[in-house]
Amino acid sequence: MLREADVLSTLMRRKPEHSLVQDLYCDPGVFHVEMDHIWYRDWIFAAPACEIPKPGNYIVHEIGTYSVVIVRGTDGIIRAFHNSCRHRGSVLCKAKKGSSPKLVCPYHQWTYELDGRLIWARDMGPEFDPSKHGLKQVQCQNLSGLVYICLADDAPAVGEFAAETARYLAKHDLENSKVAFESTIVEKGNWKLVWENNRECYHCAGNHPSLCRTFPEDPRVIGNDGSGEMAGMQAGHTERCEAVGALSAYKIAADGEWRFVRTPLLDTAESYTLDGKVAVTKPNSSLPFKDAGALLKFKYPGTWNHFLSDHIILFRVTPISPLETEVCTKWLVHKDAVEGQDYDLKRLTEVWLATNDEDREVVENNQRGIQTPAYQPGPYSPTHEGGNIQFTDWYASTMIRRITGGASKIAAE
Repeated sequence: MLREADVLSTLMRRKPEHSLVQDLYCDPGVFHVEMDHIWYRDWIFAAPACEIPKPGNYIVHEIGTYSVVIVRGTDGIIRAFHNSCRHRGSVLCKAKKGSSPKLVCPYHQWTYELDGRLIWARDMGPEFDPSKHGLKQVQCQNLSGLVYICLADDAPAVGEFAAETARYLAKHDLENSKVAFESTIVEKGNWKLVWENNRECYHCAGNHPSLCRTFPEDPRVIGNDGSGEMAGMQAGHTERCEAVGALSAYKIAADGEWRFVRTPLLDTAESYTLDGKVAVTKPNSSLPFKDAGALLKFKYPGTWNHFLSDHIILFRVTPISPLETEVCTKWLVHKDAVEGQDYDLKRLTEVWLATNDEDREVVENNQRGIQTPAYQPGPYSPTHEGGNIQFTDWYASTMIRRITGGASKIAAE
């Protein structure tokens, strides 16, 4: 099992524009170092705000050894807390989601207000001060209807990302949406392989027959070829969308951590459906035309999203172990859209349910092959896998910078 110094040495010897060495995809020590330096330090997408629309609505999100309760308060503000009672540490919320007027520990019924204050603890004596035993807070931000949490005390600055999120998502009404369907699968592969598979469509023609009916494989359309060149269809689409106030041009963070681009779908397709027509007739966007394509957004290390004219698809990536990754997908529609009237659930979800399952198989085959003694890093296609080059560059540079810069202090410690 590699230690931190070994991980650093391995990353420093990395061959650019090639896949990573075997240990970086398989070794438990690497996984622990990644959790410490990436997953416990960055802003991680947790859920859409519309999933907890009322005071007392909560969800529980687990990242590594941490369990976090995300709850909407009576003041409408969404907050996050460590899912651990300040008495003897029992989990507060046993279910993945639910609703409660207060947060009550199931062990000894210590009771907390939705803002984390301890308001009742039976028979603790006259010297006990409830104000010193409130829930430990986790940093939380609601960015244009997307809830992010950060486990570190010294969370990275989020201002630029928040501003760009607001600009690009202005035509998409997440707050007035609802979750129409949720799918969670576990892929038997390293989280970086899940991301690498997402960042290229080199594999699409041979693996995704349903998706390829509408999604363009041309890597220039989504800026994945590394050339900076825009395909003609992308340039025209950007101009058309921006003329109606829908920000669309390719935008990526200086350090590569996040990106936005609005790409057209094939042959004036309107949505990810088998016939290319919208899946929802009551849209959750204010775009004036149906064939507005898909606004593609990623935010490392935990999420990629697709915003269409009629609905939204949110993907959340969570590492479980070196060889297992949870992928949660949520389809958002307008809060007033009625199933069976404004949308058919099968038609809404069938393309990406199939695509997710196909990607699971691809990732698992990739992981199995990497674990064989014959594996050695291979070159990425400069035409089709510019996104992979970008991702592995971000990963390596982030890990090197944080390992050499010292460990982060975690709020729960």
